[in-house]
Amino acid sequence: MADKELLIKEKLEHSGVFDFPGMYKFAHSWLGDEEGYGIVEDKYSEKLSGSAKEIGIEWSASKKMGDYFKIELKVEFKVSDLVDVEVEIDGNKKKMQKGKVSVDIKGVLIKDPSSKWEDKPFNKVLRGIFDKFIIPQRISSTEGKVEGDVQSFKEELKSYLELSAKR
Repeated sequence: MADKELLIKEKLEHSGVFDFPGMYKFAHSWLGDEEGYGIVEDKYSEKLSGSAKEIGIEWSASKKMGDYFKIELKVEFKVSDLVDVEVEIDGNKKKMQKGKVSVDIKGVLIKDPSSKWEDKPFNKVLRGIFDKFIIPQRISSTEGKVEGDVQSFKEELKSYLELSAKR
């Protein structure tokens, strides 16, 4: 069985006016197109209460890093009190949304995702030696990549939301 380790959790909260469809596209594009993650939408729920919507979205994004490592990001969007509003940007009226959005991001490093080192007890011992003495710098570097990707994703999304709110 592959060795999964949760390395980082980040949370982003935003309240006010923003472009929800634009934020969704931006987040998907940043993870998929720019960073090369494969994205699976595990859950999408939408609930109406009066004129306001509540939306829940869960993504699993993963990327292989060679034969021995795989990065997995779990992203959960919770949107509440979402209502359509009309705003004026540069003299033009544009439809945007007003509400609260919360984004939880978890970064997981998976060692030996294909479980090649798990078929025999002796291989498990070898894997322990391999991890501890042969590739500790690669492990540390890959852990840094996971943490960096999570923090960068959070900061880019935060910037997008702040920029769309200021317009």
